[in-house]
Amino acid sequence: MTNRTFLSAHGVIYMFFALALFFIPTVLWPNYGLQLNDQYAVFLSQHNSIFLGGIGIISFLFRDAVEGSDAARKVLTGLLWTNVLGVVITLYACFTGIFTGFGWSDPIFFALLAVLCVVQLGRNR
Repeated sequence: MTNRTFLSAHGVIYMFFALALFFIPTVLWPNYGLQLNDQYAVFLSQHNSIFLGGIGIISFLFRDAVEGSDAARKVLTGLLWTNVLGVVITLYACFTGIFTGFGWSDPIFFALLAVLCVVQLGRNR
């Protein structure tokens, strides 16, 4: 797939979760086994949407990076490591019992995005 398609899709996925964590955290988090018991927990969820939204925006802004360019490789490498961190942190949450139920989908989701980043990086070499 082209960088434009990949980075647009990556950006849309991250923006979707950023908006969900901002507008409906009390609906989303219980599916992962988490309860938001006070306004501070809700705010922390909304605060996380800053970073998810930022990744979405960066993905979208770099969608025109020329295939094989240094800029394309750097942004794809950054997204790869972001997704690898997502795998590690969400696996930790699953193994320690923080995430339950639908929570196991998170490491799978991040792993899939990491693999797709590796494939896209391969196409940019």
